[in-house]
Parts: sequence; structure tokens; C-alpha cells
Amino acid sequence: MTQSASPMIPEHNPMKKKVVIALTAVIVGHLSVMWALSHIKTLEIKPNETKPMSVRFVTIADEPVVEPVVEPVVQPPKPEPKPEPIVKPKVIAQKQQVTEKKVQPQEEVVDKKKLEKERLDKLKQQQEQQEQQKRLEQQQRDQQQREQAERDRLANEQRENQRRQQELNTPKKLNIGQISWSRSPKPVYTNKDLQGSNRIIVVSIEADAKGSITNVRVIKSSGLSALDEKIVRAVKGAKFKPYKENGIAYPFKADQPFELTLNSNG
Repeated sequence: MTQSASPMIPEHNPMKKKVVIALTAVIVGHLSVMWALSHIKTLEIKPNETKPMSVRFVTIADEPVVEPVVEPVVQPPKPEPKPEPIVKPKVIAQKQQVTEKKVQPQEEVVDKKKLEKERLDKLKQQQEQQEQQKRLEQQQRDQQQREQAERDRLANEQRENQRRQQELNTPKKLNIGQISWSRSPKPVYTNKDLQGSNRIIVVSIEADAKGSITNVRVIKSSGLSALDEKIVRAVKGAKFKPYKENGIAYPFKADQPFELTLNSNG
């Protein structure tokens, strides 16, 4: 068997194909430009149809010459100096620090409230105790002042009573004309006792508030002791009426003279 030879198929070259396509595109572009230029209309330049300008000469009469008015030159105002711009310092805004709030547990919040309440209760109790202590101290001071005032009053009354008692016990010095006898003394003596002459004797008499005679003493003797003794005994047996001032009876003392004369009957 004989083998028949197969015909040779030419291989396609991709680069050759690209070149052909590029040339075709260039030719088509030139043809398009030539077609566009052939259809552009040419601009027609129109002739200038402006009419010529006509000139007419006019005779100008002589006019008076008017001097121009010279106006004063007004100088423009000087521009006011502009104030220098105030440069404000730049305020650099600080970023606020965001504090993250820690969420406390409910039990811890309750414990804090409880502790705060206990602290306030304790403080209130201390203040009440202090106020109560102050009231007690003030009451003690008031009581002491009242007791001291009572002691002073009693002491004053005692001194006053003592003064009155002393005044009552101290005999007032009186004249014999300020007192009167409720029972006068009656001395008994004879011419023999006088020993032949008249005698004068002065005795000091002390009496209590009731008028009772408490003491008698001779301050001027008669010269005869026996006669003086008789007069003293007679005075002690006598009694005065009470001496009173403003209704109060006082003890007193007074000097009482006695004039002893001879009895003509012997």
C-alpha cells in the first residue's frame, strides 16, 4: 500500500495579522478626514457698504473769554491709622480626661450607705450627749448659784440679826429725863448715916429692855461707903418703864444723882 502525501497547511502568524489591522485603521482614518474637509463651506467676504462721511464747514463767532474758576484744592483726609490687630492667644483645648466610672457592685454600695448612716447616727448621738452634758453642767451651775445666793442671804440675815441683837443688848446712853420709874428707889438712911452733913451721890444704872435694873455702880461717892451701899441696894430694888424706839424696846443706861439731906427730926 502506498501512502498518499497530505497537502501542507500554512501556519497563521499572529504578529502579521496585527500589522494588517493597524494599516487598515490608518487608511480608514485618512479617508474620513479627507471626506470631512471636502464638505466644509468656504466663508464669503462681503464688500464694505459704509457711505462716505460728509463734512460741512461752519463759521464760529467770537465768544467772550471766560476765565476758568479755580476751585480750591481739597486735600483728601488723611487715613486714620488702623489699630493694630489684637492677637489673641491661642487657646489649646485640653482634652477632657474621660474618667471611666467603675460600676460598683450593689452589695458594696449598700455597705457604704449603711456605714455612712451608722457614722451619722453616731455623730448625732455624740452631739446629743454633749448637749445633755452641757445642760447638766448648766443646771449644776444654776443650782450652785442658787445655793450660794441662799447662803449669802442667810449669812446677811444672821449678820443683821446679830447686829440687831447686839444693838438690843447694848444699852443706849440716855438722860434721866428720857426714862421714868415704874417703881422708884426708896433709900433709908438717918442723920447718923450722913454724919452731920448733907450728902450727894451719883450712881450709873443699867436696865434691860423690860426696864429691870441689871447693874448699879457708884460714879460719885458720898464720901461714906456705908451710905453709898445703902443707896445702891435701894436702886437695885427699883424698876424702870421699858424704853422704846419705833415700837422696839431697848436696854439703856443712865446716871441718877441722889441728894441726901439731914432730917430735922433727927
